[in-house]
Amino acid sequence: MGRHNKKTDSHIRRNSVIALTGLIPIGLVTAANTAGATPKVPFFSSEAAADVADVAQEATAAPNAEAVTPVADTAAVEATPAVEQAPAPALAPVQATPPLPASIAQGALGIPAINVSAYQNAERILAVEQPGCGMYWTLIAGIGRVESTHAYDGKADDKGNMLDAVLGPVLDGHLAGNAVIRDTDGGRLDGDSNYDRAVGPTQFLPETWNRYAGDGNGDGAADPQNLFDSALTTGKYLCDGGLDVRDPIQAAKAVHRYNNSAAYVANVLAWSAGYASGIVPAASDLPRIH
Repeated sequence: MGRHNKKTDSHIRRNSVIALTGLIPIGLVTAANTAGATPKVPFFSSEAAADVADVAQEATAAPNAEAVTPVADTAAVEATPAVEQAPAPALAPVQATPPLPASIAQGALGIPAINVSAYQNAERILAVEQPGCGMYWTLIAGIGRVESTHAYDGKADDKGNMLDAVLGPVLDGHLAGNAVIRDTDGGRLDGDSNYDRAVGPTQFLPETWNRYAGDGNGDGAADPQNLFDSALTTGKYLCDGGLDVRDPIQAAKAVHRYNNSAAYVANVLAWSAGYASGIVPAASDLPRIH
């Protein structure tokens, strides 16, 4: 999809009404809870908030570094009582889910192992960098499912690099419903120096990618065509503005910002709930995205 809104200097500010009540049926949530899913499974009540406004803010986190003291004299070390260093911050455990098929060819809830690793890695990083967001990997997986069917069902190498670049349509106005967006990156990310197009398995416009880009695999670069980098960047984008996605209304708000479509929100949250519970979403939970 890749329909992220172009941002002003104030980031994201929207006065649209998010009226998403009933997009995810209560029965799905009840079944998910019965199946042992965590309380993070998104759901909606009839009291869904309306007239919500996004107030975005940059969220930055300094990398954690652990000092290491070199040993110069073995005898001196043996004679000096050892000083125990404080442990590095522990990464939050990834929420448990039922076993999922390793390919969509094996079932609707299939996710290739490399994609699961990327989504869970993003959850662990954000648990440290943005703990107030409460990001859970199945929400990122919901985005990955809708945007590229998990990178074309895992068409990536063992480091998460796409075997073939994922590129959305050129946004030059030739497709109905797509905005015209002039080039913002000199074609560096999307290969087009005239118009922009969404890039990577979670479909970011170049301008948005450059604002939120995350290095998920720790190689010193943020590449939209890498599963680990794209998953982390997706999580950062969803968390923006101080949102806490453990609140189902805020989760819906975050996904709605990703793509301004109620049907899109319904699809993403339905797949997210399915991955967390092991229950395949019903066709009625997956409205057509226009």
